[in-house]
Order: sequence, then structure tokens, then C-alpha cells
Amino acid sequence: MKLLAITRHDSFVERLRMAFEGAGHTIAHLPDPLQALATEAWDEAHLILVDAESEPLDGYRFTRLLRGETRNLFHNLPLFVLSKKPLSAAQMRRMKEARADGYLLLDASIQRLIHRLGPLLEGTAVRPKDGGAHILAIGMRADQVRRIESHITHFGFKVSHAPYSEALPHVKERRPDLLLLGSDANGSRALNTLETLAAKGPLPYTLLVGAVHEEAMQRSLLHAGLQDWIQPPLSGPRLLHALRRGLEWKRVRRIQAEYETMVHDLQERRRMLEIEASALRTEVLTDPLTGLLNRRSFDQNLESQLNTWARHKRPFVLILCDVDHFKLVNDRFGHPAGDTVLQGLADRIRTSLRRSDLAFRIGGEEFALILPETGLASGAEVAEKLRKRIDGDPLELPSGQPVFPSMSFGVGVPESPIVDELVGRVDMALYAAKQSGRNQVKFAEAESRS
Repeated sequence: MKLLAITRHDSFVERLRMAFEGAGHTIAHLPDPLQALATEAWDEAHLILVDAESEPLDGYRFTRLLRGETRNLFHNLPLFVLSKKPLSAAQMRRMKEARADGYLLLDASIQRLIHRLGPLLEGTAVRPKDGGAHILAIGMRADQVRRIESHITHFGFKVSHAPYSEALPHVKERRPDLLLLGSDANGSRALNTLETLAAKGPLPYTLLVGAVHEEAMQRSLLHAGLQDWIQPPLSGPRLLHALRRGLEWKRVRRIQAEYETMVHDLQERRRMLEIEASALRTEVLTDPLTGLLNRRSFDQNLESQLNTWARHKRPFVLILCDVDHFKLVNDRFGHPAGDTVLQGLADRIRTSLRRSDLAFRIGGEEFALILPETGLASGAEVAEKLRKRIDGDPLELPSGQPVFPSMSFGVGVPESPIVDELVGRVDMALYAAKQSGRNQVKFAEAESRS
């Protein structure tokens, strides 16, 4: 007998081999259910074991998929799920809904495996038969139904029949796997029946039994949902081939729906992960008080801009700026007022820049700007306009008290691909602005060269 183990737990497979290979049984092993589906590895298997927990397709969905197959093999095949620990009540319900035969613990001993699976492999225990595919014959004579039954019942098919007038209640109640529709003289009754059934929900795979000679009626039947037809006399091989083709169509549709569900789940999971990753990047690189980029982001962006400048000579300007006498604001009005001032200044900085420009808060009252594709003169103009806007536009505290902050600026452009060299020169320009009376813009001096 052949046992198929679909599991990522090699130690469990090894115990299976020790338990059963000596008795002549074969153990086939695959790591996950998707690979089993892709390869149809269950061919000739007499028993299947599958991990309950597996991504992206778990053992319960895999079992439900096989049990939903129209082939008798999957209705009668013993199928167990594997779990690291005893199943919870919710997991037991999932197992029963999937119509699995039970579960095994992954740490089960060899003796336990032999006791539980041995009778199934030796043929002394069998799974109750569930019956084969159900075929509903509509509008067909009794002798036609008997002839159909004589051809296909020993292949596992069950056949029931009903007149045209009772097609809808029989389809709703019995939910057949395939529908055989008898053809009247010109096909009109078959067409009306198809249209009535289609108006109430999805049709089963439907075959017309009989001859339809008019091409216009053939087109109407196909448009109404007919998928195949068989012309008398009904031979066993032709009938069986048509029915199996219908069952294969159902199998493909079911697998396609399962895959589409999994793809949708994966896409939704990826979307959520991307949202979480974006939020995390924002949190890591953003100053929470002002909403500007933070020191970490400043270091990354400045290095990137310098590398681009070194390789392609793409110009950019670095501006460092600092709030004048900020300590006095905190001392006089308190730190909450100081936070309000920083937020107001950040808003003025943000709304004064182009979309391509970057603004950072790199310290307590220290800010930085990176202006891509900008020369030194243009960068100085930006700094001067920003200085004037801040100086001429007082901020109002929550208490209603106006404050009149100002800022000093240092402006510079790169002369070497060394971050510290550029930052040092611009910082010295900012210091010079502070020493010269504050509330002004100073250029970074060129690096001296011998």
C-alpha cells in the first residue's frame, strides 16, 4: 500500500518509514499541499496525511478540496491531518467540516502509528462509502434513464430523473454534479428550462441528450449555459467520456476558485504588510513633534546626495538653521510653548519649499534643508526668503501670547564627497551668523587648499 505524507516534519516521516516500510508499504513524502496539488501526487495513494498548519494552504482547506472532488478516489480515501498538539474545539469543527477521518500528533510514537494506521493500510478498516457523482436527468424518457444507468452506475455515478416541469425544485434540492437535459423536437423546452434554471443561480455542468438541427437554436442553447451535447444512440464509452469531461471541468473550476481565494488572501496580506512597512518607515524616519524628517533620515539623504554629486556632478545646497534665543522661549513660557514654536516654524519651513526639497529637524531647535538641483546663489535666496518670512510673521501661543522667533542660517555646497567636511563648513557658517548678531544668512567658506 502507498501512504502519502504531506508534511515539513522529517522526523515524523522517518517514524512512518520505520513503522511501515518493513511490512512492504511505500511512504511518499512532499513538503507542502500546494506541491501535492500541482503534481497530483496522490495518484495510487491509499492513505494521506497532511499538516494541519501550513502556508498558504493549510491541511483543512486541502482536505476539503479533495473531498469536494467528484472522483470516488477522494471520497473514499482515508485522510488525516497532522498537528503538533491536540486540536481545539474550533479546529475539530474545521476538521469535521473538511470531512477528514481524524488527526494524528506529530510526535506520535511508532507503536501509536502502527495501531492507528496499520488497519487502514492492511485493509481491515475502510472509510464509509460516500457515493459517487450525482447526475440529474431532466425531461428524459424512463427507458433512456435506464439505459444511462446501465452504462455508468458501476463507475460510481448515481442517476435521478425529473420531468421538465419539476426541474427547478429538483436542482435546488439535490444539487447535482451534472445535469442531463433531454431534447424535445426543436429544442425549445430544453432552452426554456435552461433559462429558468440560469435565472435562479449558477447552472451545473449541463449536457443536452438529443439532436438539435437548427443552428440558431444551437447558438441559443449555448448562450443559455449548455456546455455539451450527446446525440443518440447513447453508447457507453461516449456517454462516460462526456460525463468525465464534465467532472474534469468542475474539478478545474473548483481548483481555480481555491487558487483565486489563496491569491486574493496573499495579495491582501501583502497589501497590509506594505501598509505596515510604510507606517514603520514613516515612524522611523519622521520627527514626531514637527512631522519633518529626523536626524536618521538627514544622514541617509545627505550621503545619497553627496554620492550623486560625486558621480554625476548634480548640484545641491545644504542649509543648516537654528532658532535664535530658543532657550528664552522655554524659560519664559515653558516647554509646551517651545514645542508650539517649533511646530509653527516647521510648518513655515515645509510650506516654503519645493516638493523636491527636503526638510529635517536634526536637534532640539536645529533644522536642516537639502535643496537638490540648486546652486549656491539660489540656495541663499531660499534661506533669505525663509528668514524674512519667519522674522516678519509672529507665532501665537495657545494662551494667545504672540512670540517673535527668528532663525540664523548657514548655506553651503559640496566640494568633496565627505559628509563631515560639508556639514562642518556649513555649521561654521551658521556659527558665524550667530556670532554676527543672529537672524541672518551666511555662506560656508570654500575649503582652503595648498
